Amino acid sequence: MARYVKSRVVIKKAAVKALTDQTKLALELTAEQLLRVVRAASVIPRKEGTLEGEGTFVDDSEIQSGHVYIVSSTPYARRLYYHPEYNFHTEPWEDDKGNKGDGNPNARGKWYTEWLPGGSREKEIPKWFQIFCRRLL
Repeated sequence: MARYVKSRVVIKKAAVKALTDQTKLALELTAEQLLRVVRAASVIPRKEGTLEGEGTFVDDSEIQSGHVYIVSSTPYARRLYYHPEYNFHTEPWEDDKGNKGDGNPNARGKWYTEWLPGGSREKEIPKWFQIFCRRLL
């Protein structure tokens, strides 16, 4: 014998919007956490610190569509990132012209590969996102 069930679903748009906003904030916080961890790992090549410092930042201009980016705005960032064969300075140095640089102990090209899929630290990003979501929601 079949029984019929009657139900009513009420969607509270204000609650859905609040959840969506908090999730977007968690996404931005995750990107900022990744940038902090990458800087602390000392993997970004360093001469004066511009690329590692204010030259790299989190761009949240497209957060409404669920996208955030870590942007390196220096003109040489792409060249350094995509050429891991370069001999990056890993300690302070001075050349014969008197130019000095600080170096980074783990400097290399493609410095985000550890955190990308297939990298040794790929599981950290989803974990951070989950932690931020739990805190905010």
